[in-house]
Amino acid sequence: MTTDNSSITAPPGAAPVGESLGRDAWRRLTQNRAAMASLALLVLIVIVCVAGPWLLPWGLAEVDWNAFGTGPTLEGAHYLGTDANGRDLLTRVLYGGRVSLSVALVASFVSLVIGVLYGAISGYVGGRTDNLMMRFVDIMYSLPFMFLVILLMVVFGRNIFLIYAAIGAVEWLDMARIVRGQTLALKRREYIEAAHALGVRDSKIVTRHLIPNAIGPVIVYVTLTVPKVILLESFLSFLGLGVQEPLTSWGVLISEGVDMMESAPWMLLVPSAFLAVTLFCLNFLGDGLRDALDPRTR
Repeated sequence: MTTDNSSITAPPGAAPVGESLGRDAWRRLTQNRAAMASLALLVLIVIVCVAGPWLLPWGLAEVDWNAFGTGPTLEGAHYLGTDANGRDLLTRVLYGGRVSLSVALVASFVSLVIGVLYGAISGYVGGRTDNLMMRFVDIMYSLPFMFLVILLMVVFGRNIFLIYAAIGAVEWLDMARIVRGQTLALKRREYIEAAHALGVRDSKIVTRHLIPNAIGPVIVYVTLTVPKVILLESFLSFLGLGVQEPLTSWGVLISEGVDMMESAPWMLLVPSAFLAVTLFCLNFLGDGLRDALDPRTR
């Protein structure tokens, strides 16, 4: 007789061994080679962006007066070339990765937490409460994004953390609608009615039954939110409302590279390659997380 090594079995006559949702999700995620390879590459990118600038001889705003817009060369330790102002491109790309990844991850996490809880509560409670909560979402949709950002800048001053707050305060709206739709479809299922009959508290039904079963589409949407947040951050920086010199980001470097595309193509190709690889890894990892966290695929 053959046995499935991927499942937990108990000796004959013994009670079956339980497995938590987190452990089961991790086991299934490790079986997805594309997701694990993407996770390893993402971790490598993060480590390089965090530790790399300390190992390079050039600083973020340090200018090499003998190399203006030169291509990749070992001379002067400009391994990926320099920009039009003589600054080392590799150093700036790694510093830009710190800003882009931190903005994207923090803003996506904020939108995930707010949107999932807001949408799940709205869809589960229903009735007049649901209508009021969704009308508030409609009002937030009607507010121009740029107006909100400018208002935050005027009230609190220019700060990179305001970029996190501004983007996260807007991106949760789509997340709330997605989770609400999933909750409306799930709250009449048999296991939800059984939980009601057993006297399970509403808060536990939302957190233990509704949200885990709606997590699949949410994970996929989060993987799409991260690149969207990166583009929003680059748009704000381009308008002078985001990252300012001497700081930089991948979006800013790509914008600068477009202007120099014909004379210095490496200024566009290098940050674009980092951004493209990161986005591909996020998509593969998102697919793997969707399959691993969805209880219906167990």
